[in-house]
This record gives sequence, structure tokens and C-alpha cells, in this order.
Amino acid sequence: MKNIATMTRRGFIKLAGFTCGYAVLGFNVTREAFASALEFVGIRQQSVYDADSKIYSIRKSQENPMITKLYAKDGFLHEGPCGHESHHLLHTHYYDRSDRLKALKAKGIKLSL
Repeated sequence: MKNIATMTRRGFIKLAGFTCGYAVLGFNVTREAFASALEFVGIRQQSVYDADSKIYSIRKSQENPMITKLYAKDGFLHEGPCGHESHHLLHTHYYDRSDRLKALKAKGIKLSL
């Protein structure tokens, strides 16, 4: 059993749910419900993986024909994935706008984010 101080939120919620289920239903019913929930998650996860493998023929972005055409020698971004033009067009930049936000709040403007 983990120390409650080092337990994550998710672990705490799982433990609390299991404890409440035990208190209401008893140990066997709670254990069976927990096992069936885990089984359902496993079945769902496997069905998603199976659907992805059967439906999508291109599973990696580097295998996409449009991407390979884009980065080809005669393509738009012929310098390659780490070239100057691709970096300029495809990468984002962070601009610190916290001073503007503080100025608006100082004026009394309430923002709902």
C-alpha cells in the first residue's frame, strides 16, 4: 500500500472508488466489477489498434505520399525537413504577452479564458 502523501490523484481516486465499492457491495462484487472494467478497457484498446491497422494504410507521417512529394528534390520544401524554409513556415514562436494582460487587468477589464 502506498503512502497517501506520495499517491497520485488518479491512484487516490481509484483507491477511493474501490474502497467505496467494497463498503457498499462487498469485496467479491467490487473485485469482479473492477476486473470487468479493466477487461473492457483492454478490449476497447485492442479494437482501436485493430481498426487503425486495417483502415489506415499510411500509419507514419514520413510514409505519406504528399509529405514525400513536398520534401522531394523538386518539391516546395526541397531543402528537407530541417531546412530554413520549412522551419520558417512550419514552426511556431512564443511571444510573451503577459505585460499586455497585466495592463488590461490593471484597467479593470475582466477576461474569461
